[in-house]
Amino acid sequence: MSSEVSGNPVIPADPGDEAAGSPTPEATGPADPPDPHTTAGKIAILRQHRDDAVHAGSARAVETQHAKGKMTARERIERLLDPGSFTELDELARHRATDFGVTANRPYGDGVVTGFGTVDGRPVCVYSQDFTVFGGSLGEVYGEKIVKVMDHALKTGCPLIGINDGGGARIQEGVVALGLFGEIFYRNVIASGVIPQISLIMGPCAGGAVYSPAITDFTLMVEGTSHMFITGPDVIKTVTGEEVSFEELGGAHAHNVKSGVAHYQAKDEDDCLDFARDLLSYLPSNNLDGPPVLPIAAGPPAAGAPDPLLEITGSDAALDTLVPDSPNQPYDAHTVIAQVLDDREFLEIHALFAPNICVGFGRVEGAPVGVVANQPMHLAGVLDIDASEKAARFVRTCDAFNIPVLTFVDVPGFLPGTGQEWGGIIRRGAKLIYAYAEATVPKITVILRKAYGGAYDVMGSKHLGGDINLAWPTAQIAVMGAQGAVNILYRRELAGATDADALRAQRVSEYEDTLANPYVAAERGYVDAVIRPAETRSQVIRALRALRTKRQTLPPKKHGNIPL
Repeated sequence: MSSEVSGNPVIPADPGDEAAGSPTPEATGPADPPDPHTTAGKIAILRQHRDDAVHAGSARAVETQHAKGKMTARERIERLLDPGSFTELDELARHRATDFGVTANRPYGDGVVTGFGTVDGRPVCVYSQDFTVFGGSLGEVYGEKIVKVMDHALKTGCPLIGINDGGGARIQEGVVALGLFGEIFYRNVIASGVIPQISLIMGPCAGGAVYSPAITDFTLMVEGTSHMFITGPDVIKTVTGEEVSFEELGGAHAHNVKSGVAHYQAKDEDDCLDFARDLLSYLPSNNLDGPPVLPIAAGPPAAGAPDPLLEITGSDAALDTLVPDSPNQPYDAHTVIAQVLDDREFLEIHALFAPNICVGFGRVEGAPVGVVANQPMHLAGVLDIDASEKAARFVRTCDAFNIPVLTFVDVPGFLPGTGQEWGGIIRRGAKLIYAYAEATVPKITVILRKAYGGAYDVMGSKHLGGDINLAWPTAQIAVMGAQGAVNILYRRELAGATDADALRAQRVSEYEDTLANPYVAAERGYVDAVIRPAETRSQVIRALRALRTKRQTLPPKKHGNIPL
């Protein structure tokens, strides 16, 4: 198979292209060159080198970048990091390639800006691909620069942010470029679960270049200007005959809604960079640190005084009427989530993908928590392949970075159908079981309404290691819903009944009174308490306080074998 079809990049950089190197200076008349044998001359030469590095892309290429609504590589770093905090590495690095005439064009920086700085005062490492130089394509030196900053992030235990805007491997450098991609992938894997890794797709990301973002913890994309794909539209048309646009194939909407590759769809680059900063505010610098805790307005109460954070407010009481009397009527899970979290702030992740389950970050008493919640507004909150994988990935991310998991349950079961069964719902739904069972962070579960069948087990149940499991009085914990159970249990009786509808209603009521409630589970200790909905926030606060000192280790092993 040709390299083009197998996903290797297709953006060559012509040595004479203005976007591929330093701008040609305008003729300003003869000037005396600095004397390299004097200190003043040496400083002047350094100043010139630095200026050449900062302006490696031509003015026309920068203008084109801005016309597309895109910032330059350096502008993005400046916008992302705290003002004045960026320290650049390898500013004067240049490629060493000799083939295809590239020796005549050796811009400083080689098309990527790397270094470290701070976000909200916390150290981060960053690299930003520069589309104005060689189309952002990766060569040997370019790759070495990224590898160096990745190693620095891993050694110092700080998050790594990669800003992607390039055409993949630099074809003039051949297998050397592919080798550096492999070096980057390897470090992505080694750093996984050790330091947070966030990828910002702010332009094209094609061929092998897509695999680094795929390994990282979060991938953010921008509407209209971000594209990710293994093979582009032209190759697809050649091989399969399909016609598809860049946007349909690998745009931000496609990867946020259809594939689930991306975790956030930003409306513009400013929004994307802001979301990255918000995301970092919930994450620790590394797996040995706790997540950052914000001070809360109300300090600890005086001795003997009531704790204001545990008092039930009017907005808390509104939860008492949230769940409809009809089990088939939906409500918005965001209402519960917002009520429990500080200042009602919820940073939702993967909001457009598998909306039948919600995941994201918030704070309780200033400390970050990860939230997983079935969403009755979409598919009645049922678990399917996409929802299972979305939630499993998020739970594992929280566990890797010491963030407690708060789960809200209202799930009628797993989605039936041949598409789900043949698509591997057994294997892929098992990922959610694995994620909850493996997680050693504090796990708090609140059953709001339905918790049927195997879906009850997989949603953070006591049986999978839930630490504090609570239920509202509206909870229905059973093998299946009342209607389905009655149709099975009383099939013959209903078939011979004079008034089958009246008998069915009677049996449904009996079933609900007997089994579809939280009290059988409470009697057996499967839930630790049945609480009034208005008490949810105060009970979650109490549970998190009790679990602050939780210590749990798994049996020694190289690693488990999650059903991928």
